[in-house]
Amino acid sequence: MAEKEFEIGGINHLALVCSDMRRTVDFYSNVLGMPLIKTVELPDGTGQHFFFDCGGGNALAFFWFPGAPAKVPGVTHPGAMPGFGDIASAVASMNHVALQIPVDKFHEYRQKLKAKGVQVGVVLFHDDSPSTIATKMHPGVYVGSLYFFDPDGILLEFAAWTRPLTADDVRHEPAAPAVGTAPVETVAKA
Repeated sequence: MAEKEFEIGGINHLALVCSDMRRTVDFYSNVLGMPLIKTVELPDGTGQHFFFDCGGGNALAFFWFPGAPAKVPGVTHPGAMPGFGDIASAVASMNHVALQIPVDKFHEYRQKLKAKGVQVGVVLFHDDSPSTIATKMHPGVYVGSLYFFDPDGILLEFAAWTRPLTADDVRHEPAAPAVGTAPVETVAKA
């Protein structure tokens, strides 16, 4: 095997922004059961940065900034869960966070979230059909999903791969903006 230029071993942490760190700690630790593993007070009263263990050596982190701009559905995050409205969000936004769960736990975890007062979607199975969604498990399903929002409207997903992915799963050409559309803003390279 050829040596890689960068030895990337997965996601260390994903950093999001919350509006209320106390409420965020309550949700992620007490509702989802993620241990709070590191807290940081940013210098000069500029905010906080807290980390939660989300399993597998990975962390989910949150910033709280006292003067952060308000969220804007459809720009900063999706305005709806899949199956309940438009899930688009702006370029460079964070659309959703998918947390790995055991494949046989979807219905159990859905009931547990509902019992804790969390608004949840239905269990979805993603396949290669034109709709990309099946309501029942079948051999073409590659991942299962259960979507829900955190208290700030961050779209979360419990997800589980249902089969190994193969070279046949990479079959679409990457999309590019149509000719004549406005170019995407870029940042100059240092």
